[in-house]
Amino acid sequence: MKITNDIYHIGVNDMQIDLFEGHYTVPEGMAYNSYAIIDTKIAIMDTVDKKFTHEWLDNIAGVIGARKPDYLVVQHMEPDHSANIVQFMNAYPGATIVSSAKAFVMMKNFFGKEYEDRRIVINEGSELSLGNHTLKFVAAPMVHWPEVMMTYDAYEKVFFSADGFGKFGAVNLENVFEEEDWDCEARRYYFGIVGKYGAQVQAILKKAATLEIDMICPLHGPVLKDDLGHYIKQYDTWSSYRAETDGILIAYTSVYGNTEKAVLKLEQKLKANGCPKVSVVDLARSDIAEAVEDAFRYTKTVFATTTFNTGIFPYMREFIESLTERNYQSRTVAFIENGSWAPLATKVMKGMLENSKNLVYCENNVKILSALNEESEKQLDALAEELCREYIARKSDYADKNDMKALFKIGYGLYAVTCNDGTRDNALIVNTVSQITSSPNRIAVCINKQN
Repeated sequence: MKITNDIYHIGVNDMQIDLFEGHYTVPEGMAYNSYAIIDTKIAIMDTVDKKFTHEWLDNIAGVIGARKPDYLVVQHMEPDHSANIVQFMNAYPGATIVSSAKAFVMMKNFFGKEYEDRRIVINEGSELSLGNHTLKFVAAPMVHWPEVMMTYDAYEKVFFSADGFGKFGAVNLENVFEEEDWDCEARRYYFGIVGKYGAQVQAILKKAATLEIDMICPLHGPVLKDDLGHYIKQYDTWSSYRAETDGILIAYTSVYGNTEKAVLKLEQKLKANGCPKVSVVDLARSDIAEAVEDAFRYTKTVFATTTFNTGIFPYMREFIESLTERNYQSRTVAFIENGSWAPLATKVMKGMLENSKNLVYCENNVKILSALNEESEKQLDALAEELCREYIARKSDYADKNDMKALFKIGYGLYAVTCNDGTRDNALIVNTVSQITSSPNRIAVCINKQN
């Protein structure tokens, strides 16, 4: 498919795959994108998975006709993008491979050859002229392999982003710009594939910010051209480990249903207390990658599981390990544990999270001894109230407008002083608020009546 005047999508869809990278479920298939830039010279951007050699070579021939490619640009050496390097070089003996030094080392590891007489080694800032198009190469180490190079075409303002900005799922080969519901599967892809390398993604975003980009061409998923600011903002949020959505994930395992019963009760209490979004995931019966995605998406996570062999239930262990290896951080967390004689789950889970940065632990946790009782029900109530404190404060029916605790924890800043004249609220901004005494609680506010 033609995507600009000179650039064509020549990728393929894999609708037979069951697990991407042997791990991630992809019910909508998987796209392996490749591109052809046709100018005075022709560059092919990456290859595709080994199952699609003939389809891909046919796609190349279909857009270049009787001409021959001059270059194969290899941005990334994972086999779903590099598997057909040898087949391409055999089909086009006059072509030259353009890639990073580390990529050529990997070629020798994969294929037993590194094409010393048919290669151009590139690094940060290297350029390759095709005629009107000049490709500028941008090093992107550990996004998400060490050899990765991304490519910028200044002529048509296209950024070839390797695995960056990719998503799970096949694409419409008749219209590779279709971006419907990009966020969900792009988020699961990001945290599954790239999530560990937030600092490296931040570095490439800073480089990309210096470029004038009208289109992003990733190696998976649709070509992005509308509302690029949204996609870049999402990557900035994800790679800086900030929560995307105000809400609570409850991730749980349950052996005989008693932990699940507590979780479902907590879910109802959170909703009743005004939590804007509650996501409940049974880790034993759900895609762990979906649960990981939600843990990074929401502001708070409740971990609920049973003590198992003096540790925790295996699915919960896998879940927490999946979070910590991806640098889970900057969230509020709480625990529900269940044990019939020696509950240890909270201790174990907290220990597994001890190296996660900037976690806020709830003061209230829930201990269940086999099944919910009056005491553990009260603990559920206390946990729900703590998790929803800010949501309750927003509800006029529940807000304690005379709660003075926040007032006497003030620091320097700007404050709004409000009053109601019976028909409407009025307010002014002041920066002269000072605490006079703490016993009794007294503050001083300087207000200019003319304001």
